[in-house]
Amino acid sequence: MLDWLRRDPHAEPTVEVAGRALPLVIRRLERARRMTMRLAPDGSEVRISMPRWARTAEALAFAQSRHDWLARQIAAVPPAVTLGHGAELPFRGRTLRLVHDPKAPRRPVVADDALHLGGPEASLETRLLRWLRGEALELLTADLAEYCERAGQGARRIALSNARRRWGSCAPDGSIRINWRLIMAPDMVRRSVVAHEVAHLVHFDHSPAFHHCLKELFEGSVHEADRWLKAHGRSLYAPFG
Repeated sequence: MLDWLRRDPHAEPTVEVAGRALPLVIRRLERARRMTMRLAPDGSEVRISMPRWARTAEALAFAQSRHDWLARQIAAVPPAVTLGHGAELPFRGRTLRLVHDPKAPRRPVVADDALHLGGPEASLETRLLRWLRGEALELLTADLAEYCERAGQGARRIALSNARRRWGSCAPDGSIRINWRLIMAPDMVRRSVVAHEVAHLVHFDHSPAFHHCLKELFEGSVHEADRWLKAHGRSLYAPFG
C-alpha cells in the first residue's frame, strides 16, 4: 500500500474548515472504487483515498461538500495536553495524575492513581515519553509471544511504531510493528491489535479465514476493541502531539 503522497505544500490543495486552511492529502489506490475521507488524528490535514483515474479537483469538491462533517471532526479533536505537575495522563485505560517533585527520583513510579517522578521540569516530557515507550515495549513483547504461541507461529520481535494512520502492521516478511501509544489504551484494546497482526502471520489478508483465526486467538471482543479505538483513538495523540 502506498504512503500518503506529499507534494510541495505551496502546491497542495486546501479546504477551509472552522477558520483553518487544511491541506488535502490524496492517496490514489489501484483497487479503490470510490472516494473515502478522514481527518488526521491531530486534525492537521484531510486525507482522501480515491481511484487512480479520479482528479484532484474531484477530491477537493468531495471534501468541500462534507464541510459540516469535517467541522464536527475537528471539534472532536482533543486539545493538546501540557505535561506538568497536576496534569492527567492516560495509562493502560486509567487516568494518572502527574505528581512532579524535582527532588524525587527521576524514574516514574505509579502509585494508586498518580504517577510520581522527579528531576528537572524541562526534561519532564522527554522522560515521560521514554518511560511510556519502555512500558509499551515490555507489554507488547509479552503480548506478541503469547499470541504467536497460540497461533503456532515462531517467535517474532516487535518494533514500536509512531504511525499516524494505523495501530499495527505486519509485513510480508513477518515483521510486526505496533503503535506505542496503545500503552495508554485499555489492555484489551492493545492486545486486540497485537492479535490482529499475529493473525496476519497465518492469513495475510482479511478473508473469512483470517477473521475466524483472529476470533480464535483473541480472548475478548474484537468489535468492542475496534469501537473503543474509533471513539477514543484520537485522544492517544493529545499528550505528545
